[in-house]
Amino acid sequence: MGSRVTLAFHGAAGTVTGSRYLLEVDERRVLVDCGLFQGYKHLRERNWRPFPVEPSTIEAVFLTHAHLDHSGYLPRLVKDGFSGPVYCTQATRDLCRILLLDSAKLQEEEAAFRNRHQYSKHQPALPLYTQHDAKKALELFEVVGFSMPENPMPGVSLGNIEVGFYPNGHILGSSYLDVQAGGRHILFSGDVGRGNDLVMRPPEFPIYCDYLVVESTYGNRLHDNRDVWEVVGDIINETVSGGGSVLIPSFAVGRAQSMLYLITELRRREMIPYLPIFLDSPMAISVTELMQRHHRYHRLNKTTCQQLSRDVTFTRDVEDSIAINKVQVPAIILSASGMATGGRVLHHLQRMLGDHRNTVMFAGYQAPGTRGARLVAGERQIKIFNRYFDVKARVESLDFLSAHADRLELLRWLQQLPTAPKRCFVTHGEEEASDQFRISISEELGWNACVPDMGDKVIL
Repeated sequence: MGSRVTLAFHGAAGTVTGSRYLLEVDERRVLVDCGLFQGYKHLRERNWRPFPVEPSTIEAVFLTHAHLDHSGYLPRLVKDGFSGPVYCTQATRDLCRILLLDSAKLQEEEAAFRNRHQYSKHQPALPLYTQHDAKKALELFEVVGFSMPENPMPGVSLGNIEVGFYPNGHILGSSYLDVQAGGRHILFSGDVGRGNDLVMRPPEFPIYCDYLVVESTYGNRLHDNRDVWEVVGDIINETVSGGGSVLIPSFAVGRAQSMLYLITELRRREMIPYLPIFLDSPMAISVTELMQRHHRYHRLNKTTCQQLSRDVTFTRDVEDSIAINKVQVPAIILSASGMATGGRVLHHLQRMLGDHRNTVMFAGYQAPGTRGARLVAGERQIKIFNRYFDVKARVESLDFLSAHADRLELLRWLQQLPTAPKRCFVTHGEEEASDQFRISISEELGWNACVPDMGDKVIL
């Protein structure tokens, strides 16, 4: 008798965050991705629930990439008993060293802030995990090299579970995973990148699979095809001509580097004035430096990577960040976080939102419930640090700068599969996006597709 293989969806089902897929092969358990829930409060509260199975019984974790909605729950899993290896690519490990420690620091700071101001329901307020937990998690990481479609050798072999990591073009080190378990091939798409990204190379074509788990972040939308250089250049020029500055809330991993390249290149081509540019995010600065070390895995050569830091002010220290407020001339400020959920960007928003001359430019996906999503939706008052601020500044949302493939790009990527999978599970999208993409897969590709609910468990 063959092995019994089941797949359970403990995250990224009906929502775009918290990717966690539990694969059980007979009595063995492994986890694909281990992400934080983000966005609405009811989603964030799921991070505090006990994991559905005892973490100590999970043999290994496989990460598609480093973004916190795919890796950010790891320190909590370790705190609760997981002690197995965490397999990922070299760049993913390097990025997680930055992201997980920063996430833990923010957790600690938020708990301290709540205790200081006594506005927590819990006394005392505790962090989801600490920097100590994050360091323990990082000690478990093991690096795996990329496989390639022309040489589909598994990067990890654990008896009857073998896993290959294939470049999928989303961020540095990101992969889709080919998991061979108990005689079945299960392909996990991770977050699929785009063919024309400014920095990342196109995703590798998917390889044969029996079952497919595919993301659907933009499963119901198309990115517009406007010229990115002209659009961003026009917004900056219009803002500057009116005496304002441009604030770009940026995901520290991926979008900050793409936007920095775009803006410095616009300036070099003399499509915008020679403006001061600030990268105000210690994490984004560290990732930008990491881009140079891993230049073989993206479009920018080492020289171009080095140019990203020329004539750009990197502000690591809090004092340097505060000093930006004293700049009297129009400037461009890139600051984390990308959805304006926390970090230094909140201080810039406090200062800049009330001035109609300024522009806030979002350049990536805004999850429902986040401050970024509310600004993009046109809300005229935004709560920051328990105070409301009037929104008079211009707000722009440039979805076409997203690092996620849109509906057609996802379909084209899936069409490269050599044969149709037996079943396709559509995940990692809001309900409407996932269901619309399920319909697209069923009607345009003729495949058997479904959208699993949180907690669903299927036999493969």
